[in-house]
Amino acid sequence: MVKHPKESEKHTKRGSAMGEFKVHRVRFFEYMPSGIRALAFNQQNERMAAAKMDGSVEIFHCSDRFFQEKIIPGRQQAGIEGLSWVGERLFSAGLNGVITEYDLTNQRVKYTIDAYGGPIWAITGNQQGTHLAVGCEDGTVKLFEVNEDKIQFERNLDRQKGRIISLSWHPSGSKIAAGMMDMIQVFNVETGHSIHRILVDRGFGTSRGKECVVWSVVYLSDGTIISGDSVGMVKLWRDDTGTLIKSHNITKSDVLSLSVSQNEDSIVAGTSEGFVVQFQFLSMVLENNDKDWVRTRTFRNHTHDVRAVAEITTAVASGGMDTQLVVRPFLDKHEVKSSASKLRKIQFPHRSLVSCARKAGTLLFQYPGHLELWRLGESEGEGIPGSSLLLKRKPEKLLHLKVKGEDHIRCSAVSSCGEWIAYSTTSSLRLYKLHCDSNNVSITKISKLPKVLGSASQLCFSSDSSHLFSASTQSSVHMVSLSQSECKFVATFKTKSGSHQAIHLLTASEDGKWLASANIDNEVHIYNLQTRKAHCTVPIYSSAVSAMAIHPTTNCLFMVHADQQIFEFSIEQKEYTDWSRLVQRQGLHKIWLERDTPCLNVTFNQKNPSHVILHDMYMFCIIDQSQPLPDSKSQFLNQLTLRSLPEEQRKSYSHAFKVCKTFKELLCVDVMCDQSLVVVERPLEDITAQLPAPIKQKKFAT
Repeated sequence: MVKHPKESEKHTKRGSAMGEFKVHRVRFFEYMPSGIRALAFNQQNERMAAAKMDGSVEIFHCSDRFFQEKIIPGRQQAGIEGLSWVGERLFSAGLNGVITEYDLTNQRVKYTIDAYGGPIWAITGNQQGTHLAVGCEDGTVKLFEVNEDKIQFERNLDRQKGRIISLSWHPSGSKIAAGMMDMIQVFNVETGHSIHRILVDRGFGTSRGKECVVWSVVYLSDGTIISGDSVGMVKLWRDDTGTLIKSHNITKSDVLSLSVSQNEDSIVAGTSEGFVVQFQFLSMVLENNDKDWVRTRTFRNHTHDVRAVAEITTAVASGGMDTQLVVRPFLDKHEVKSSASKLRKIQFPHRSLVSCARKAGTLLFQYPGHLELWRLGESEGEGIPGSSLLLKRKPEKLLHLKVKGEDHIRCSAVSSCGEWIAYSTTSSLRLYKLHCDSNNVSITKISKLPKVLGSASQLCFSSDSSHLFSASTQSSVHMVSLSQSECKFVATFKTKSGSHQAIHLLTASEDGKWLASANIDNEVHIYNLQTRKAHCTVPIYSSAVSAMAIHPTTNCLFMVHADQQIFEFSIEQKEYTDWSRLVQRQGLHKIWLERDTPCLNVTFNQKNPSHVILHDMYMFCIIDQSQPLPDSKSQFLNQLTLRSLPEEQRKSYSHAFKVCKTFKELLCVDVMCDQSLVVVERPLEDITAQLPAPIKQKKFAT
């Protein structure tokens, strides 16, 4: 048995109900998620913003299973230090010294303003929504007025000796606390003067000779200032006298981040040792009104620095160097056990980074700054189910396409024939024609594109590779025709709803007749490509569509939502199918609904039209629409386990959902034209192995 170090192919039989596939098991997509630098929670719209170390910003919908509904790509050398919501507007600042406001509708930078204070270490908006404050390298706290269309510099507060590292407004908006080296400054916003200088103790022993960095401050409405510092302390101070109320030594390294709950009865602290500590404002004695800040919980869900924490309504979100966003529910705030009360870890993006050229047998991998095109390997013979096959041709990297400019890639696609590649950044779209000889690959950029093809939020080729669909602003889609060396505008499809939100999913039917789009307003629009008119709109459902595809035989649109619900819509009949109505009437199994990662792709088995194939991060599933749905007592057994059971017992466990958990963490599962299955894995241990070493933690009895 021979295995290529980066790809092994298995001819497997997953039980007669699941079908038999030759599997290309791909591990040469070396996707590396970026660490989390900052988090900001917006209570009004239940959105969480996460700033990544590559300069990208992601928006998660907290009340829709933390679905990653928007991604604003980063740029080279655009590191972010802080994020702040002002109403429903989002701002960031970083060490490049500029403040950025984002256009959240079109998922791009709206504008940037230089603060003229050197690198910016902190940014925060007041609760009134009128001003932003930034803390700069030159020792100034700069105030910006938030106007309707833009922010405008107003004034500096008293300049200090040393950089401003952290900031927090008093809820009244009248004072600001600023964390620095060895001290906290309290400013009167109206006068701009410092009214208190609180000296922070450097700790004990060897650490006394080091500067104490106040990494984070939180200002409470009762005048308490809470600080987290580089000597491992969380300290509580009185702002009127500058005296220390209480201190908690929670780590031997740094307390990097702090966050307070909306009603100020809970605080969480993130540490460089990878754990998060919660403090609660509690009465130590029953029926006693005297309350104190008490350390109540420690959460150990990270391996590296926790650079950012945010308390949301019923949970704490945390992120850092280990790249995962962890949402840890507070169990005392959940009356019943449900998907909302489960620990959630988000590591992969909630959209596909892999595009398959099904006829050509090639894969396009999207990295932030480049694309890679690979040809799949070829195996010898058929083999027996479950065996690894000898490779007569190894997988081959055909193309490495670097992005022009500093913008990162937003979306990309390869045509089914493998001869067209398109990608878009937030500023431009590029289209290439590939020419493949026996051993040589050449590429030609299509220089003359129709003017309407600006930046795209999603790209999709027709199944016959004759057309490209580009999702544009205001939920519109441009259709262009492709010939040997040119690209011509054909039509623009516009929604009648008036939605301005970007499209995050596009899919075209196999027969070239239909196109479906999904946007963040949860609208799904279907267009007739022959008449070039809007055909119909799928009834709006409360949760975002995470994956969808049009069935090649029936032309029914199969949709999976962020809350794991499944719908099938007949395009020609303009209504849900009987199977879809049965699913809604009977309900989906609890195990299916409580999965914590969304489905990322839907595809079909053309050999068996009743089979729908979909996958999330941890499994792929074949739904056999000819089989009965699982009832509440059914078990979701892995197909390998099911195969080992006696035939009679196997029949008793049989139902429509055939789950396979054989593979490591999944980035893509798709079916090629030769009916082979492509499974792109990215094991989390491979990602962890590429991270810098964490701070050493003393293990028990060592």
